[in-house]
Amino acid sequence: MTHAAAELASLAAKLPPSDRLELVETILATLDKPDPEISAAWATEAQDRLAAYHRGELAAVDESEVFGDLDRS
Repeated sequence: MTHAAAELASLAAKLPPSDRLELVETILATLDKPDPEISAAWATEAQDRLAAYHRGELAAVDESEVFGDLDRS
């Protein structure tokens, strides 16, 4: 880590948690370069799944079932 980065990290560590979270999200956003092909593939997959649900070929799962294990941790 460069001196400048270490100094920034030290300053960031002194921020309130909510400010640190916003800072992390801002930094991560500069690294996240969406791939148009992958985004298009996910959009197609989502549309296909929704269509299958509407045709009765795919069942929905209740939120409590999906996140139930997380609530018990």
